[in-house]
Formats: sequence, structure tokens, C-alpha cells
Amino acid sequence: MSISVYGDPPAAAFYAVRPWEKLYPPSWDLPVRRFPTMLEWLNATVADRGARAGVCYFDAELSWTDLDRMSDAFAAWMVDQGVAFGDRVAIILQNVPGFAIAVFAAWKLGAIPVPSNPLYRGPELARIFSDCAPKVVLADPGQFADIRCGLDEAATDAAIILTAAEDFKGEGLPSGEGFHSLTDILNANRSRKVDPAKLSEDDLGLIMYTSGTTGTPRGAMIRHRSIVSNALMYRNLTSVTAESRILAAAPLFHITGYVCHLGAAVVSGASLILPFRMQADLILPLIRQHRPTNITAAITAYNALMNAPGVTAEDFSSFDAVTTGGAPVPPALHAEVNDRLGVSLYIGYGMTETTAPTVFTPFGVPIPADSERGVLSIGIPIPGVEILICDDDGNILPPGSEGELWMRGPQIMAGYWRREVETAAVLTEDGWLKSGDIAIMNADGWIFLVDRKKDVIIASGFKVWPTEVEDVLYSHPAVREAAVIGVPDAYRGETVKAVVSLKPGATATEGELRDFCRTRLTGYKQPRLFEILEDLPKTVTGKIHKVALRDRD
Repeated sequence: MSISVYGDPPAAAFYAVRPWEKLYPPSWDLPVRRFPTMLEWLNATVADRGARAGVCYFDAELSWTDLDRMSDAFAAWMVDQGVAFGDRVAIILQNVPGFAIAVFAAWKLGAIPVPSNPLYRGPELARIFSDCAPKVVLADPGQFADIRCGLDEAATDAAIILTAAEDFKGEGLPSGEGFHSLTDILNANRSRKVDPAKLSEDDLGLIMYTSGTTGTPRGAMIRHRSIVSNALMYRNLTSVTAESRILAAAPLFHITGYVCHLGAAVVSGASLILPFRMQADLILPLIRQHRPTNITAAITAYNALMNAPGVTAEDFSSFDAVTTGGAPVPPALHAEVNDRLGVSLYIGYGMTETTAPTVFTPFGVPIPADSERGVLSIGIPIPGVEILICDDDGNILPPGSEGELWMRGPQIMAGYWRREVETAAVLTEDGWLKSGDIAIMNADGWIFLVDRKKDVIIASGFKVWPTEVEDVLYSHPAVREAAVIGVPDAYRGETVKAVVSLKPGATATEGELRDFCRTRLTGYKQPRLFEILEDLPKTVTGKIHKVALRDRD
């Protein structure tokens, strides 16, 4: 490991020694990269596993050969529309078969998939369309008006293809005025094939827009080699095999779903179970029908599942790997999920800019907790990843210090699409990505995610990390969800506000919650304000949406 940032020499030496490697299980060996691009992996899986189920969508099943033929047909049609190497293909869908077909078709042309949230409205889509200028947009029929609005506002012309949630379960949506039907396209071009593009590992296999806490969309450019690297790594981290059944609980339009669901299925030949979207009443019947072996989802998804009517530990008995990530996990909620669902919930960490996981908790190893800050460890650096904890000036900090998490490895993005200034702000010249997350690494290499830099609350000059207060709230027997934010205060600068939802049938007053926190937190950490909502707002990936909560005040 070569470290080319500044810092205390003993601190730099600690990261060079990599003490966390002694915790690696045998399955964590660096994966052998038989193929450098996802297209080559797809071709190999079709050749080796063609007759096996590639996608299970409720009662419909598509083999890998079916997916290959359908993506050939869609690719041939796109060639007729002038789509060429490097062009962008926008995919604005929930977890439906058309998503995978479109991604595979784009790869075959050397075009770049650009997934986006199907709940976006016209102005939100316009910002993305004006930035990436797609040649084709694939979406749900309910999005047609917003797609048209977004394209018009962006002054961009693109062919619009629609695929309904019912497609692949029936006849399919017919073409109409101003749009093409994916079903019609596949039927009309079913015998056609395309000459596959000559891809290199450095070609882009994805542009994924991320806004972080700023609200301004930026397109992270992800190379094929980065997708291959982390799809293979996730396969090894969670022991996915060709016989596995991956439940796609995370959206495919998010980096977790794209890499840890779709990507992992491609590089392993596993079956992908698509539930349309993460909703307990949709997910549970699929779990009971298909008996999946692998799931990764936001902690809020597990919270919803364990509180769903009729759920039992038996529903989760088929799973070999149950994982979460994307946000600090309160120990109290982690323990409740494990107990009520009868699972061992393991934790990982990654970003859109890192093509998903860079840190993971080894299976079978107890996850340590930081009792002072109220968080569980997010894991240890995975093989092939370099990790540093740095101060605001880029100086390396010794173990046990709070600082910004920096990462470097094959999965780091190439930069933001057409955003040189924003790219330079987060990527150093020698390849380090500044995460914007505050973390601590202990002497054994366990990393504790304290919070986003921008989420820390400064109350009367004291730092309050929301996760610590949230863990206290989660230990209250009536609390189902909790989020802690800072709100302006004329005297303190900021004051602590807690927003919670309650478990079904449970009751609690603001006064009871205040008294509960008073006996468990020092004065400046105690919430001065409380709000009880029926449900907390969520981001597209199911995380609690703190920006939306702040905007309420």
C-alpha cells in the first residue's frame, strides 16, 4: 500500500500494516477476474446457465437465454434509432424484467445505462436529461407525462419506450401515440442479433445520478471494471453461488441494487427475484413463494418487514445471507431485527461513487459497538480497498480518531459526468475518494460510521452525533423509527430535534419520550423538540430522509 497524503508517520504505518486482514474469512479472497467487462460475464453466464432462471417476477420466469434474446432484440431496435457506442440509455423503472433487458441491451451496444428513480417528476427528470442527453428513455406508463415534460424542458429529443408492471405476466402494453411498447419491440425484433461492441474495462457501464445531501444531481461515471470488481466481491462476501436466489429488495436504479443484485446475479449465474419495489406486502409473498437465499436492504426495510402482519422467523429461514448498509445501524434496532426475524444481520458500507461495498462485516464474527456514540461497526475494509481516516486538511489520523473516511481501489468512480469542479472536490490526483462521512477506525481495523459531515449538530458549541441519540430512542419500546436533526436556535445555534414514528398499537407522548431521553443522555444531547409522525419520509433507497425532515422546519 502506498500512501501519498500527509500525516503522522505512525498513523500512516498503521494503515500500511492492515491489521484487519487477520479477520478475513477464506471466502473473502480477492476474486479472480475471468472477464474484464460485464458484457463478457453476461455472455459467459448465458453460455453456462442459459436454461436456468435468470429473473423470477412474481409468477413469470425468464431464463438467461430469454434475457439474452430479448436484450438482443432491444439492442437491434436501438441501432435502428441511431443509438451508438457511448450514447446514454435512460432507464426509469422499478424492479421489473425490462430493467435488466435494457441494461444488457445497452452493454451490447457499448451504450451507457442511466437509471433514475421512477417517482421523479418532470422538473427533476429535466435536470438529469439536460445533463446526460439520453437517446432512449425506458419507463413505466405512469411516468409518460413526466418523461415528456422532462425532455421538453431539457430541450432533448429521445425515443420513449414504455413497459408496464404487468408486462411479462400477460400480453403486454401496446404502442401508443408518442411512445413505443417494449413488448412490441421485443416481438418485432425477436429473431435479430447485434454484433456486440468491443468493450474495454475502462469503458463506462453505468452513469448513476446521486445528490447526496446537496440535492443537486451529479452523474457518477462507473467503469465496467468497477462493476465487475464489486459484483464479484459482493458474490464472495455473501457466498452467492450459481444456485442462489437473490431477492432484489434494493432498487435496481440504486447502486446497491445495480451491483449487489443485478451485477452479482450476472457474475454468478444466480436467479434474481424481482418484487417490483420494496413494500412488505409485496415482498413477503415472494419470500414464501421463491424461498430466496440472499437479501440486502436498508435497515428501514427490515424494520418494516418485522412489523408486517403475520411475519414469523420461519419466513426468513431460507436465507443464507441477510445484510444491510447505507446508514449507521442503531444497536437496539439491530438486535430487534435479529431476534424477531431469526436472522444474523450483517452490515456493509459503500456509496454510488464506490460502486457499492468497500467495507463489510465478516459472517460469523460478532459486530462490535461503540457505546459512546451509539453505533455498530459497519465492518472492516474489504480485500483490494485502501482506507484512511483523515482530518479536513488530508492529514492521516491515528486509530480511535474521528475524521473523514477516504477510500481508494478499483471500484472508485471515474468522476462526475461533465462536472470537473465537483470531481476535483472529492477525488484526489492519486485516486483517493473523500466520502464526506465521519468515521473512526479502531486498533483492530473495525470502522464506525459516526455520521455525515453535514448531519453533525453543534448545540452550544458541543457536537451531537444524531446516531447516538437515535439509538436511545430506538430502545424505547414504543418507537418504530427515529431520526434526529439539528434545527436553528437563537441561543444555542442549533438545538436537537427528534422525529419518531410508533409501532402499531403502541402509544407514547412527547413528555414520555423526553423523560426517557433525560435519564439516558447528557444535557446538551437531549432533544429539546419532539415530533411524532405516522411514518417518517424515506429516500428512494428506503433510508430515512433527513433533508425532507429539515425542510419541514
